[in-house]
Amino acid sequence: MNLRIRISLVAVALLAAMLACNLPGRTAEPTPSEPTPNRTMTALFQIITQQVTLAPPSVVNTPDLQLSTATEMVSSPSPTAATTPLPPATVTPTKAAELRPAGRAAAAFLSTPPVMDGVWDEWGTTAFPARLVVFGEENHDGKEDQEGSFRIGWDSTYLYLAVKVIDDEYVQNATGVDIFKGDSIELLFDVDLQGDLNSTELNQDDYQLVISPGRGGIAGPKEAYLYYPSARVGARTDVVIASEGGDGLYRVEIAIPWTLFGINPASGQQYGFLVSISDNDNPAANVQQSMVSNVANRSLTNPTTWALLTLNR
Repeated sequence: MNLRIRISLVAVALLAAMLACNLPGRTAEPTPSEPTPNRTMTALFQIITQQVTLAPPSVVNTPDLQLSTATEMVSSPSPTAATTPLPPATVTPTKAAELRPAGRAAAAFLSTPPVMDGVWDEWGTTAFPARLVVFGEENHDGKEDQEGSFRIGWDSTYLYLAVKVIDDEYVQNATGVDIFKGDSIELLFDVDLQGDLNSTELNQDDYQLVISPGRGGIAGPKEAYLYYPSARVGARTDVVIASEGGDGLYRVEIAIPWTLFGINPASGQQYGFLVSISDNDNPAANVQQSMVSNVANRSLTNPTTWALLTLNR
């Protein structure tokens, strides 16, 4: 074999050996059988999810203040220890108005507290109508049977509500948890409007407060009962109530301490709210026959149907 052929064979052998070895710079990497998630982003997503996901509230559906032929109430069977509500947040007015299109009202700052006597002549503020039938239309016989209007104001201590009701017969013989089954006034109040603008369910920052102007007559004992949030259900003796009138027309003034809501009020704050009036014309039975409100499509369990309240000063 001549020299040239030998050199060629040696070169071929060396090349074959190099291709068979894992030389530096040529470490093979296996191809994964499925994509591997980015663990850093996965962990971040898990943290964010834990921060914004709220546990659903405990809701008990029992007879109450309603929209349909079946009454609805959201409450717990008995009062429990008070919890601190979420702090209120200032909402961008345009955004809040867009997402609470049912209606708007402004609460005027009252530099002098109103005299709590049931007469609202000294208020000098805007009166808003509450005449839209939202329950018991078959029992509602027109304006003389039930119609209302209200004024709303505030100072650093109280949220004030004054309500005038046209009612051909005043009937309120219930007490405690049953006061909605007689002539009564309901306030719905969403404390954390910014936190749940899009929430269609009640949660623990939504309040349902019902006022009895007087048991057995306007001059009788007055009561306030908190039906929601579920952690704070029970009678509220810190709510100041004054009323006057009787069959045909009655007026009520209500002072609700901001401490009930856990709010430190300030001008410009905005909240979800509704004012509704229940009617009973049957002295022989405690029953909610009809209800009128300041919002046509009122739904107790859907705060997005409530109106928008702004504190002005």
